[in-house]
Amino acid sequence: MESAGEMEVFDAGRCNGGYDLGFAVGQRFSEMIRSRMRGDMFLQEQLLPFASTAPAQPLLAALQAANRERYPRYWDELVGIADGSGAPLLQVILVNFRKEIRPFIPKKGQDHGRKDEEADDDCSDVLLVSESAAFAAHNEDASPALLGHTYVVKATSPDGASSFTAYTYAGELPTCAFGFNTNRVAFTLDSVPPAIGEVAAGAIALNFVSRDLLEATDLDDAMRRVCSPGVSVGHCYNLMDVRARRIVTVETASRNRFAVHEAGPAPSFHANMYRYLQVEQVQDENSMARERRAAQCAMGSKEEALSVLGDATDEKYPIFMTGPTLYTLCTVLVDLDQETMTICKGNPKNGDSIRVLRMTQTAN
Repeated sequence: MESAGEMEVFDAGRCNGGYDLGFAVGQRFSEMIRSRMRGDMFLQEQLLPFASTAPAQPLLAALQAANRERYPRYWDELVGIADGSGAPLLQVILVNFRKEIRPFIPKKGQDHGRKDEEADDDCSDVLLVSESAAFAAHNEDASPALLGHTYVVKATSPDGASSFTAYTYAGELPTCAFGFNTNRVAFTLDSVPPAIGEVAAGAIALNFVSRDLLEATDLDDAMRRVCSPGVSVGHCYNLMDVRARRIVTVETASRNRFAVHEAGPAPSFHANMYRYLQVEQVQDENSMARERRAAQCAMGSKEEALSVLGDATDEKYPIFMTGPTLYTLCTVLVDLDQETMTICKGNPKNGDSIRVLRMTQTAN
C-alpha cells in the first residue's frame, strides 16, 4: 500500500511563483491527493460538515485572510495544489488548516472511539550534539490513512538562490513533517497539545509557518520565522543549522510566546508535550509513556537513538507505532556532520534506509 507512493520524489525545479509550484505538485500527485481526500475520515465526517455550519464561517474567513495576507505566495501555492490535482479547493484548505479548526469543532458526547475522531499527530525525537556526533532522529507518526499518501517535494526558489527538499502529506503545503534546504537548514516537527484557552482563533496556521521555514537562510532566520508569526496553536520545531553544527528546540504558542532549548552532549528526547514553555496543555498519556520509556534507554549514538525510536516495549503506547490509531510512517536521521537526511521505512532498529538525501545537492 505504501511502498510505491510513500517515497516518490518530485523535483519541481525553478517555478515562477507559488501558484506554478503548487500546480506542478498537484498535477504530479493528483491521484494520490484525491485519494487522500476521499479516505480522510476526519476531513469527510468532521471538517467538511463543520465547514458548512454558521459558526465555522467567520473562523474560516479569518484563517484565510490572515494567512493569505502574511504568506501570499504560499496561499497561491495552496490554490495551485487544488487546481493541479483537481481536488476541491475547500478540501485542500481544510486539511491545511486542520490543527487550527479542530479545537472549535463541537465534541459529540464522550464517544472517543469513533472512526472520524482524529488522533493527535504523535512524533518522537532524539537530539544530540557532542564532539563526536551531531544528529536528530525523528519518528514521523500520523493517521494510518496517510500511509501511501506522502511524497517528497524538491523545489528551487524563484530567484534560483536556494532549493528545498520536503517530506509532504498529500494535498498539504510542504511540509508539516521534516525537510531541509541548500542553506543547510533542516528541521523536524512535533505537535504539542495546548488547552482550548491557549488557542487564538483565526490566526496564523502551522502549515504556513513550516512552509516558510523551508526558506530560512540560517538558524537565526529560522528562529525568527517560527517565533514571530502570531500562531493560532502552538508547535515544537527542532531546528538544525548544519554549518554552525547546532540544534535547537523551539516550542511556540499563541500570542507570540516561545521557549528555546539547545541540544548538547546529553541526548534529549522530545515527544508531544511542552517541556520548556509554560503553557496550559492537555495531558497526553501517550507522550508521557514514551518519555518514560526513552528515559530508560541509552541514546548516546545514532544507532542507539534509532533503536529507541524502534522500541515497542510498551504495548499500549509504543514509541514505534503500527496502528490502529497512529502509525509511524517513516523514521528520519539527520546527520549534521555528514550533511545527510536518511529516511527509513519499517522499524529503524533494522537499519533499512530507503533514501539518503544530501543537503549539498540541489536536484536528484
